[in-house]
This record gives sequence, structure tokens and C-alpha cells, in this order.
Amino acid sequence: MARRTAQTSGSSNEEREASRRIGVLRALWPFMRPYRAMIVAALMALTLTAGVSLSLPLAVRRVVDNFRITDAELLNQYFGAAMVMAALLALGTGVRYALVTKLGERVVADIRKAVFDRIIGMSPAFFERIMTGEVLSRITTDTTLIQSVLGSSASVALRNLLIFAGGLVLMLLTSAKLTLLVLLIVPAVIVPILVLGRRLRVISRENQDWIAASSGNAGEALGAVQTVQAFTHEALSRASFAEMTETAYDVSLRRIQTRAWLTVIVIFLVFSGVVGVLWIGANDVRFGGMSEGALVQFVIYAVMVAGSVAALSEIWSELQRAAGATERLVELLQAEDTVLDPIATPQSSNSLNSLNGANSPDAARRLPEPVRGEITFDKVSFTYPSRPETSALAAVDLTIRPGETVAFVGPSGAGKTTIIQMIQRFYDPQSGEVRLDGVPLNTLTRNEFRKHIALVPQDPVIFATTARENIRFGRPDATDAEVEAAARSAAAHEFILNLPDGYDAYVGERGVMLSGGQKQRIAIARAILRDAPVLLLDEATSALDAESERLVQAAFEDLSRDRTTIVVAHRLATVKQADRIVVMDQGRIVAIGSHDSLVAEDGLYARLARLQFTDGAAVA
Repeated sequence: MARRTAQTSGSSNEEREASRRIGVLRALWPFMRPYRAMIVAALMALTLTAGVSLSLPLAVRRVVDNFRITDAELLNQYFGAAMVMAALLALGTGVRYALVTKLGERVVADIRKAVFDRIIGMSPAFFERIMTGEVLSRITTDTTLIQSVLGSSASVALRNLLIFAGGLVLMLLTSAKLTLLVLLIVPAVIVPILVLGRRLRVISRENQDWIAASSGNAGEALGAVQTVQAFTHEALSRASFAEMTETAYDVSLRRIQTRAWLTVIVIFLVFSGVVGVLWIGANDVRFGGMSEGALVQFVIYAVMVAGSVAALSEIWSELQRAAGATERLVELLQAEDTVLDPIATPQSSNSLNSLNGANSPDAARRLPEPVRGEITFDKVSFTYPSRPETSALAAVDLTIRPGETVAFVGPSGAGKTTIIQMIQRFYDPQSGEVRLDGVPLNTLTRNEFRKHIALVPQDPVIFATTARENIRFGRPDATDAEVEAAARSAAAHEFILNLPDGYDAYVGERGVMLSGGQKQRIAIARAILRDAPVLLLDEATSALDAESERLVQAAFEDLSRDRTTIVVAHRLATVKQADRIVVMDQGRIVAIGSHDSLVAEDGLYARLARLQFTDGAAVA
């Protein structure tokens, strides 16, 4: 999958319009604009160093032409002036380096934050189209390339442009004949830069695509390392990652070879031309056409101009790579989300979101206070973007009253978890409407209604921090006492105390130091701590042993008394006490009722009950 993605990206890049080769770097300006003062100061320092560099050959000419001078004081003044120029050059270079490096680090930090801010709010449909590892590669590898350009290459390029332009003018003033001969070399230099530079851009982008693909492959394997090892897939994972890494290496070799040839051709043409011109200049000196100092001055300017051209040819390839990286980051910043927030207020509209079309034209509404927790599905139909031919929900009509406990049951793929996702507005239905307290969810900002919802997912997410902070994730301003009270309610307090550092114990990445049941109880404690009017339990007790399940069920009974509780479960024993049980099959509601009434109907629920309960008395 990743290989096909990289190949497709590489081929599509070759078809991009020419205007975006380097022009895409203009997208960096919004991030640089806040630091205009720093940019101006860096340009001033850069201009100073370029001016001093261009002045040095003038001083050298004077010294050479007056080398036999008898006035010691005048000679001392020449060399004193040279020392002052050297000091200015050193100071200007140091200031320029400090400013542009700081600018590069600052801008890249802002870009990373902007990309992360954009991606963290994207709906799940976005992550069906792109691997998390590739996103991380763009945030790290691509921004590193941009940092290299902003923090070094850009200022070096500008300095060499100034030296090239200034040196060319001073060469012309020194000797028009020799300068015109030098200019004959320029077309021969520009052609390989344009031809090989275009190829270098395409190869650089392909190289970055393969690096991102290998990062995505590695992230997927490491994220499921226990499953990989359990099925003895280590060798296959190694082979897959090695293949992508070697492909990235092969592409990088082509990039290196292209850049090397570009450098060889440009430097050879430039310096061979300069040598030929100098041969003519040496003959002019021999026949009295120009002085030794003038020739030395011209030689220095010619070397400076040739060096600046050579440097610009190398920097051009860096700009090509940075353009590819910027293009990939801009794609993330401008990615369209399928779930859009309405505009909260005119003042709160984010400029980045406005540019990216992340706001709908309608103004956001507010939930009535206090939030009661009434949830309404009004003829809701939905299909997942990755499975458009399969209906996940089909004309679902249901109202869940405030404070009611409703359980959703049915076979796998019936649409139970989709109900949970629609309540959180991870997706928008193709038709129909989901409402909270009578307000359609798509007229509310997602933060506005999600803060009133607590979730316990089937696969609990545990962060690489302490047990205490994992629970506090439910309500960041909670006190330690409130955290521990929530842990007690979730039957997690005792096992947490037995950890090496108790509540301050580090639980490892994805909670690797905890058992499945322990992770589930921490997730339950997190939801209890959130204390929201709507509680979503998606197979919340599936990983618990019988004793822990009994304790947690008792906690849920207390917790659900004053809030709307929606339970998704395969184990029917956990939903028998629900106010209503909704039976789903193939995205449709096929029955609603209590446990006893549904068993008496002898429909799908009764068949599921007979499969799970061991005796007829339990079913009845």
C-alpha cells in the first residue's frame, strides 16, 4: 500500500505545472511575516558582508600597484584599513549567521505547530487516506529540509547573488573586454542548471515520498509489535521495511549523482572559462594594456563571481528539495476535512482555517444550559468513505431521553460502533440529522458538544505518562483527590497502589506495563472523572475479569443515574438492566425493548441470548 502511494506520488509530481517548482516556497512567507524585523536585520548584515567582500579586491589592487611604496605611514594605513574590513566582515558574518539560524528554527517550529494543529483536528476519514507515519515524516524530515534552507541556504544564496551582481559590475569597470569574454560562458552554465535542476526536483520529491512511506511502514509495525511477534512476522516486517529503505536509498543515489554531475559541469565550465580569460588578461599585462593590480583585482572578482555561481548551483538543488518538502507540508495545511465546524464567532475564526476552507458559512449555535443529554437520530443514513458500497446506518430513527440508559446490541458490523461515532460527530451522515438537546450537531462546534460527552472505547488508549495523568486526561483541572475517587469507582485504585510508584508510576508507551483489564479500568476512571451528561460505553467491560466487571458495573449504575448512558456490548449480560435495548442488524434498527420483551419476541435478540446464556432460565 505504502509502495503504491509513493510511486503514485512520484509520478504525479512529474506532471505538476512548472510554476510550482520554486514558487511553492512562497507558501513559507505567512510563517516568516511575523519576523520581518529579524529578516531586515539579517539582510542588513548580509549586505554589509557582501559589500566588504567586494571592497577587498580594490584594496588588494592598490597594494599591488603600490607595492614598492616608500611611505611607511601610507603602507600602514592600507593594511590597517584591511584589518578594519576583516573585522567588519567577521562581525557581519556572525550577526547574519545568528539571525538567519534563529529565523530558520523559529519558522520551522511554527510550521510544525501549524501542521500538527491542523492534523490533530481532522476527522477519522482523513486518516483513512494517509498513514500516521507519513504525517510524522512530513512534520520532521520535510521541516528539517526547510530549516536548512531558511537557516543557511537562503542567506548564502542571497549573499552569493549580491557578490555575483556586484562582482560582475566591478569586473566590467576593471576590464570591459575581459568581462564580455567571461559573459560568453554564462549560457553554457545556465543550460545544465535548468535541465538537471528540473530532474533533481522530481527525484528529490520521490526520495522524500519513499522516506515517508518507509516511516509509515515502520510506525505501523512498531505500533503492533506484539502482534507482529505473535504471528512470527518479524522477518516479513524486516524485509518490507528493508525494501522500502533500499528503494529510498536507490532514489537518493540518483539524486546524489544528478547533483554531482550538475556540480561537475558547472564548476568545470566556469573555471575553465575563467582560466581562458585570464590567459588573455596576462597577455594584456605583458603588452602594457593593464596594470598588475588591475589584473589581480579582475582575477579576484572573477574567482568570486565563479565561486558564487558554483555555490548558487549547489544551493539551487537545496531549494528544489525544500520546494518539494514545502509542497508536501502545504498539502497537509490545505487538506480538506469532511467534517467542518461552523464559525464560532467572527473574532475566533482562525486565519489558517479560513485559508484552508475549514469553516462552514453558517454561524455556530450554542447548547441550551444545562445540557440534559437528549440524543435524537432523525432518519440517519451513513456509509464510510472507504466502503461507499456498504451501508453502515440506514434510515435510523431513535430518540434517547435525558438520563436514559440505552444499550445497542447486534452482530458484528451491525452499526453499533457507528452510532457512537455519529454521536461524537467523527463523521457526518449522508442524510438525516443527529441532535443533542434538539440542536443539530453540525450547527455546533465540535468542542462545544464533545466537552459534554465521556467515552470509554473498546480499545482503551493509554498515554506514555503516569497512571495519575492518564486518568486526569478526562478533566485536566481535576485534583489528586478527584483522580483517586474516580479510580476507586472504576475498581482501579487497588492495582494502581500496587504499581512501583503508585499513581505516579510510568505506564509505558500505549500502557505496555499494564494488563488489558488494567488499561480498561484506567479508561473507565478517565470517563468517570470527566463527569459529563452523556456517557458512551463501547464494550467498556470487555477486558475485565468477573470480579472487576461486577465492581465497575455497580459504579456505572451509580454514574448513569443522572446522565444519558449509551452502551454498546456483545455480552448481553452487561445490558440486561438497561432501560431500553436497541437491536441492530445491517445498519438498521430491527427491535427495541427490554431484555424480557425482546426474548419473548423470539427474534434476533433471543437468538443471540440463546448463544450466550447456558440455560433457558438465564434467557428468560
